[in-house]
This record gives sequence, structure tokens and C-alpha cells, in this order.
Amino acid sequence: MGIVVGYLATPEGRTALEAATVEAQARKERLVVVVSDRGDDSDAARGELEASLDDVRRDLDSRDIPHEVRLLTRGRDVAEDLIGTAEEIGASLIVIGLRRRSPVGKLILGANAQRILLDAPCPVMAVKPAAG
Repeated sequence: MGIVVGYLATPEGRTALEAATVEAQARKERLVVVVSDRGDDSDAARGELEASLDDVRRDLDSRDIPHEVRLLTRGRDVAEDLIGTAEEIGASLIVIGLRRRSPVGKLILGANAQRILLDAPCPVMAVKPAAG
């Protein structure tokens, strides 16, 4: 078992990672950080991504959290990557970050978030960054 978190170096991604880290510590489970990459980034963007993931690894190591960071570049979408990883490891939880939306946007949930919520093989925790 483990906890799967979708991560990007955005406020939403960092909030999801922190929530997943807290859950992993409380449940004493391994954390699997999933980064979906389309593989079409420039070398500079790729370098920034790798540096960001190194920071994530160092932070989790310093907190003694068993973890794995998966950079998936298969061309599948984020929902498929997270659901597939959750199925593969028998996850007890998936954690995703949501963007704040306008009043009209609140009527519509993002397509990836909706698919994850509906198709996940386990509970899903959706978190938003603090207002500010």
C-alpha cells in the first residue's frame, strides 16, 4: 500500500505534496510522487523540472518519509498516470491539487480531476492552496 500524489512545481502541486506527506507520516505508508511529463519540454524546462524533483527528494529524505518519485513520459494524461500508479501499488489514497476558480468556473471541475475522482480505485483527497 502507499499514497499517490500528483505533483507539479506549482502552488497546487506543492499543497498536494504537503498534504500527501502528512498523510504518509500519519498512516506510516510509502509516498509515490507522480509527475506526468509530455516529453516536449525544452532542455531548460527539463532541467528546472529535474532540479525541482531533486528538491522534493531531499525534503522527503530529510523527513524520513519512504518515497519514490516517478517521472512518467509515456504521453498518457495525468488522470491515467495517477490511476494507473494507484492500481499498480494498491494505493490507500490519491492526493491531487485543485486550482482556485472563478464563480462560473466553480460549476465545472477540471477534466483530469473529475476523472480521478470518478475512476480512482481508492479514496481521493483534493486540496487547494491557501488564499493569498
